[in-house]
Amino acid sequence: LSGREAEVLALIARGYINKQIAESLQIGLTTVISHRRNIMDKLDIHSTAGLVIYALSAGYADADEL
Repeated sequence: LSGREAEVLALIARGYINKQIAESLQIGLTTVISHRRNIMDKLDIHSTAGLVIYALSAGYADADEL
């Protein structure tokens, strides 16, 4: 994943919705949606729950911070 995709994934794991991610990273909503789609395509994951599990297991998010 790119650096920005990793940031988006970490925020998804923390339960942020697309609009909150856009505001937090100061990027456009459509950019967040594109990053999210790219992450899901690269990892062949088809749900938000799957992204959260991946983020935790791969070290992109810490369970203690959730």
